[in-house]
Amino acid sequence: MARFPRGVALAAAVLLVAGCSGGTDDGSDDEKEDGKASASASTPASASAPKELDWGRCEATSEEPAPGDDWQCATLKVPLDYAEPDGAKIGLALIRSRATGDADERVGSLLFNFGGPGGSGVSMLPSYAGVASELHKRYDLVSWDPRGVARSEGVRCRGDKEIQASESVDATPDDTTEETAFFEDAADFGAGCEKAAGALLSHVSTTETARDMDLIRQVLGDEKMHYFGISYGTELGGVYAHLFPGKVGRLVLDAVVDPTADTVGHAKNQALGFQRALDNYLRSTGQAPEAGTRRIEKLLERIDAEPLATTSGRELTQTLATTGIVLPLYSEQSWPTLTSALDAAEDGDGTELLALADGYNERDPSGHYGTTTHSQRVISCLDQKQRPTPEETKKLLPEFREISPVFGEFLGWDTAGWCHDWPVPGLTDSPEVSAPGADPVLVVGNTGDPATPYEGARKMAGELGEGVGVMLTWKGEGHGAYGSGSGCVDSTVNAYLLDGRVPKDGKVCG
Repeated sequence: MARFPRGVALAAAVLLVAGCSGGTDDGSDDEKEDGKASASASTPASASAPKELDWGRCEATSEEPAPGDDWQCATLKVPLDYAEPDGAKIGLALIRSRATGDADERVGSLLFNFGGPGGSGVSMLPSYAGVASELHKRYDLVSWDPRGVARSEGVRCRGDKEIQASESVDATPDDTTEETAFFEDAADFGAGCEKAAGALLSHVSTTETARDMDLIRQVLGDEKMHYFGISYGTELGGVYAHLFPGKVGRLVLDAVVDPTADTVGHAKNQALGFQRALDNYLRSTGQAPEAGTRRIEKLLERIDAEPLATTSGRELTQTLATTGIVLPLYSEQSWPTLTSALDAAEDGDGTELLALADGYNERDPSGHYGTTTHSQRVISCLDQKQRPTPEETKKLLPEFREISPVFGEFLGWDTAGWCHDWPVPGLTDSPEVSAPGADPVLVVGNTGDPATPYEGARKMAGELGEGVGVMLTWKGEGHGAYGSGSGCVDSTVNAYLLDGRVPKDGKVCG
């Protein structure tokens, strides 16, 4: 079982397949009665960053080569538990590339988070630098692996053979036997995470990562935080703004997560977003959305009854097929790949859809899997307090199917299975992102975004507060707006980050 990702780090796989400081700076310490806990309520922030880091050459790993000489890496030690700032420490892996322009025009450091949660900034930033080339002239580009991710105490909850075996579990169970297997697999995954992570499992929350961000700001020597958050990175940026409104510099939030949504709300949002993207894809191929959706439904029903053969000898199950369908929807440029894969599957060959699913699951040709989805799960299950029971989920399924006949049931069952029998309790129903007194934050929403539907951007802008959240809309397709082909979006974001020019709230790029 695998939740659809909310981040460009995982979406980038499509292209491969296809081709802390003292106080809270006026953040509230009161817990909200409506279940939306203040991010600052749980732990004090009294840790301080070291004066400097030992930056050096980035090393290659067993999974990827080292980036070029323009890149430097370092490790920042931060408290495991901010309630005990002088206690145990964990290491955060950082990467940066110095500004390429004149030193007297340098703005500062620009910190990136590419989403997930669980995406590796150390891996992603060098490949994203081309998109951010204009920003790179005046900013040091910086990113990191958040706690529990990759090089920063990354968590691996299962081995490769166990992961592959779990892919045979039906994520939309049809009977008691399949339902039992579904929930047993979920509980087993949680037990594996607990064994692998130990005490860290209770300290990978978004709130703690936001506190880590402020230590990164301090050690980089920046008076204020300049930040570019994508997808889940927008939630992280909103929590940072709530905790440290006085330290907010120029923040861009692109592909925005709805900060008001709970577990079920996020799943409904994604069902809406992916079905909307599928409808747009179907229109682009000359198909009526209703008829095209029914065609895909029937294909998935046939695969559920009898998995498809592939050239690798592995079978394409219904769960893998659904994953393979959803991944190309993250990028309009990948829609032709989806057409080819669906046509082949209808002819009885699941090879192309399986390749897409493998891209999502970070499975390489040797059968080795990445751990992004492991980190995604340990972070989101600590963050999210709402955990529907199997009985509650079954009552929700008709509503999910109505929202999306293709993805609804998958996402509906996910609300119960994702954190089933999780070893540690969740913290909040939804994050607090209000940031009264903060400088303006640019919130960028894409009307065709599949993973973080446009409505979430409007809600983020509203929750940040009057005079803080500034809304920019792009009428486009795919997950995220900046660097996706809109000169209007790119120039507006660049003007804000480079020159501090805040656009008129409500600006629309066609």
